[in-house]
Amino acid sequence: MTGLQIVSVDKISFRFAEGEASIMENISFGAEKGEFVSLMGPSGCGKSTLLRIIAGLIKPSSGKVTYMNRQIRGPTPGMSFVFQDFALLPWLTNLENIKLGLSLTNLTEEEKTAKAMGLIDKFGLAGFEDYYPNVLSGGMKQRIGIARAIASEPHVLLMDEPFSALDELTANTLRGDIMFMLQSKDISVNSVIMVTHNVEEAVELSDKIVVLTGKPATVKEIATVGIARPRNKRDPKFEEIVDEVYATIAK
Repeated sequence: MTGLQIVSVDKISFRFAEGEASIMENISFGAEKGEFVSLMGPSGCGKSTLLRIIAGLIKPSSGKVTYMNRQIRGPTPGMSFVFQDFALLPWLTNLENIKLGLSLTNLTEEEKTAKAMGLIDKFGLAGFEDYYPNVLSGGMKQRIGIARAIASEPHVLLMDEPFSALDELTANTLRGDIMFMLQSKDISVNSVIMVTHNVEEAVELSDKIVVLTGKPATVKEIATVGIARPRNKRDPKFEEIVDEVYATIAK
């Protein structure tokens, strides 16, 4: 980390309609350049809603989110979203789905195709570019989703339970791919904010874990994971942090 704040969440509160109970209240935290942040908390506490507020897809009731010191008022080119359910368009080929991530750029069609093909190769999907998503495994679909998200060269990747629909072996492989990608100098992404229910996953990937309470969600604790990468799940320190996060969520 550099100490440079890329995303700042400042006193965010949200309710679906005036007069209804708040979903979340006064949530504040930040993500620095090079930092991986996980959001955790009880089911239904609003983690995915908070992630969509950060993305500019939902307007908060109060508070603000800033990206590079500019307030977010809608979707911004500097951030991309990876969905839990892949969100691929079934009538488009895998190549065309990735090119969707370039739809707001000024690239020519030839340049978009070349860039998308480069990502196809990078994610080990060569030969599948002209197929449709229905022939892919869950892991391959999520690779397409991630490739689409990073095609526009964002600095921040927002991920909503990106591995929860996958079997553990596939999820473990994809988690490794994500960490390799973040360390690659030819990938623009250098900060990640991820929603997850998996404590071990959060400790494996994160620099810090923001633990939320139940509704209305507030920040219960921000846990720092001070373990060098790559991380060994059998390391006593790893197990100690996992136990601490479990205890924080439960209390």
